[in-house]
Amino acid sequence: MAPDVEKIIQSISLGDQDAVQLLLDSYNTQYAECFFFNTEAQERKKFRKNKIRDCASNSDSDIDSDDERPNLLLREDLAAALLCFVGGQLQPAVLRACLHTLRILSRDRRALGPMVTDSSLLTLTHLGGINLLQPRQQQDKTQIQDQCDRTQTQIHGKEASGSHEAADSDQRCAVSFSECHSFNRRGNVGHLVLAAGKKDAREDDSEEDGKVDDGEVCRKEAMKVLCNIIYNSPLARERASALRLLQGLWESLKQGIWSGAPPTGQFYKLRLLFLLTALRPELRLQLQQERGVFVLTSALEQCLVLRWADGNQLITDSTSVSKEVSQDVIEILKTIFNVAHRIYRQEPDEEEATLYRRLAAVLRHCLLLSCDGADTMEELQGHTVNILSALPLTCLDVMLAVPVGQASHQYEGVNMDCVHALLLFMDRRLNRGQKLKEKLTPVLSLLTESSRVHRETRHYLRQKILPPLKDVAVRPEQDSTLRGQLVRLMTHVDTDVKDCAAELLFVLCKENVSRFVKYTGYGNAAGLLAARGLLNGRRNSGDGQFASCYSSDSDSDTEEYRQVRSKINLVTGRVEAEQPDPMEGMTEEEKEEEACRLICMINRLSQDQIIQPMGVTRDGRLAPLWGHMRSCTEEKEEEEDEYEEEEQGLSSMPQGLKDKTMK
Repeated sequence: MAPDVEKIIQSISLGDQDAVQLLLDSYNTQYAECFFFNTEAQERKKFRKNKIRDCASNSDSDIDSDDERPNLLLREDLAAALLCFVGGQLQPAVLRACLHTLRILSRDRRALGPMVTDSSLLTLTHLGGINLLQPRQQQDKTQIQDQCDRTQTQIHGKEASGSHEAADSDQRCAVSFSECHSFNRRGNVGHLVLAAGKKDAREDDSEEDGKVDDGEVCRKEAMKVLCNIIYNSPLARERASALRLLQGLWESLKQGIWSGAPPTGQFYKLRLLFLLTALRPELRLQLQQERGVFVLTSALEQCLVLRWADGNQLITDSTSVSKEVSQDVIEILKTIFNVAHRIYRQEPDEEEATLYRRLAAVLRHCLLLSCDGADTMEELQGHTVNILSALPLTCLDVMLAVPVGQASHQYEGVNMDCVHALLLFMDRRLNRGQKLKEKLTPVLSLLTESSRVHRETRHYLRQKILPPLKDVAVRPEQDSTLRGQLVRLMTHVDTDVKDCAAELLFVLCKENVSRFVKYTGYGNAAGLLAARGLLNGRRNSGDGQFASCYSSDSDSDTEEYRQVRSKINLVTGRVEAEQPDPMEGMTEEEKEEEACRLICMINRLSQDQIIQPMGVTRDGRLAPLWGHMRSCTEEKEEEEDEYEEEEQGLSSMPQGLKDKTMK
């Protein structure tokens, strides 16, 4: 049976806390897993292959039907009533139930009207334990509370007039609460859609909050409501920026960080910080100016209980973390990326370089952490890789400057644990094959740039990805190894994915064209070679832009490769089975006729613009074949004209002068 929303609003207007708690508990149980309140949206949810959060929808089902409109108005009235109700003195259990209901209502972008006002945001901010310390806004809150109290007094005064007026009082109460928050019902204009995503990992923990202080539980619930509102409503984000919500949130987080105590109950504050910096560009800049990277790096060290030894060496008592700690770390990493994602475009000064090296050392520890649950570890490593790919390359040397342990991966005495972790991470992302541009390109880019500047990294990756060839009977893209997976990506439909995969292999070959073709096949390599003007194969590893970064070691061939090297088809990259000669038994005249017929067919396809024959120019790039041939013909004609002019000039000279010129 669906809860009676009108009855809930009536109980709120009467101030009966016990009845409100009982009704709201029933409502919360009914809609705990609900992300949509209309049937059409629920049906649309079922057909989504991936449960994701969409930013907008142009579907007609977003428009409220006539049957749904009254329910939507009731939910808005319930939200308005609750927002006034929670501003009073409530029992902890009642306050918790009210905030839980607001959290459910805040999932519906169409019912956000009463929640995106300044007064509502200030109320929730105060309940979430964030002190904005703004006199004018505190005065506004006092006025709002007084108005709510007056409304409650009027409602209780009318109870004596008899029960026959109860329904009318409820209606006036709902209107009064709505007026108290001064919101406009404007449908779904300007709001994001919160579609059904994966359940919050902390939801299960919240059911055990009986062991936690009631005030802490209520603060968490208020922060959850704020997170939903900020995510779903651009207007709420705009007002939050104007109300200087970020400053109050930032001060609250810094107090917890500088206190030195292990962080507890900060998850939703960190999530709100991430949402604000992700969705409001000016807040990202503001946090950067507030030394956000330094403070958040300190927060990471505090969460992971890290201690500094000599230089950039970190000491920790454990390399595994709990689920709660790993989730806090993930939110911090996401916020750091928001603030620092453009760092790589700038040349850091000495102070910034020191900070980024410190951050890189902490990120190295994050990369090697073990967490509860494979998905959690995958997510944590993914956000770590995103930040590492944004840091200046000159600051990543600390990733390798770690003593080699007994169980460490190493190459020539250099610790390769971090590189090995990145390699395993890339392998997992390759095997999943989902959202490659978003999930895979950061680690490909990071490995590529690191291989350019760190010789040991390039050699280690080359051993793992491009070992000496032995079996050349299989096409490179059909191989099941890491090399085969990356070669397959070189012909991917997404240009960014294709370029990143090809670039990594090209760098591992030290930008040597012949070696690159050897490992990938000319057909797979043609895209990168054409883009770089290397189709003529004239550039070696010593001719490129990064030639000084590459050593002069040679590419050693195995005995198996040497035996079949002359039989390898360079286009496909493998030894092809011998094919019969299609012109066997044909006379020279028949061969000439077949060639002419083929030329005519190509010419016809070209004229009909079905194909466009291409040729390689002198600078190693592709150009239309006919234009290339025409330019070559014109150059030849110019040379012939110059030669004829010289001959004519010599013939008109006197014989004696002509002899001297010839000498």
